[in-house]
Amino acid sequence: MLFARFMTIYGHKFKSVFDDDKEIIIAKREWALSLVGYGEDILVLAIEQAKRQYSWMPSIAEFLQLMDQCQQDFGLLAPEQAYAEACRHASAPSHHAWSHAAVYHAGRATGWFELKSLPRQATQPRFNQHYKLLCQRVLAGENLDSVEQPVLAAPNNDNLFALTEQWAQAMGLSPEAGQSALYFLHLPQGSPLRLRLQLISAEKHSVLNIPTNVEQLRKQLD
Repeated sequence: MLFARFMTIYGHKFKSVFDDDKEIIIAKREWALSLVGYGEDILVLAIEQAKRQYSWMPSIAEFLQLMDQCQQDFGLLAPEQAYAEACRHASAPSHHAWSHAAVYHAGRATGWFELKSLPRQATQPRFNQHYKLLCQRVLAGENLDSVEQPVLAAPNNDNLFALTEQWAQAMGLSPEAGQSALYFLHLPQGSPLRLRLQLISAEKHSVLNIPTNVEQLRKQLD
């Protein structure tokens, strides 16, 4: 869609940028990789802005600046900045004044524990996907603050962290080993990933009685 619009807007100027069709294919791939995380609504706004601002087809860097500016006009950060904010404040999300509710919701949907504990390559794609959908809702006129105010309450994971540390101490494990062993308890019940991690933990710690849910964890500590 992007290159079709550029061709329409810039005509022969667009064609003169590329030597042949092979170069266009390579350029399309590079543009697609560069625009990952941005929604179609922002893309359309940036194309309209480029039409007014550039007499020749913009470079990738110039177009990314336009897209970031379009998002900022709605109070939205660029995906990379939003992800960085979510990671910085994942330890205490309820105590941070978020730049936009969309960043909070994307972080919550990705998982605060995951943002604190897992590497970037495991969490950023998930965060970007959630953030993209939330940005589209904002651009469509939805007020995330008013529509989903109850969701903005901080998730109550602190109690589970404390219980896990108590369990680790009782089992003779370090706090880090205990959190790793029971990490699956932070995931949605019934999810394939939770079941898989639970089985791995049970196999790795076969001499321990690995609780399968929070209720069992509490009973072991009673």
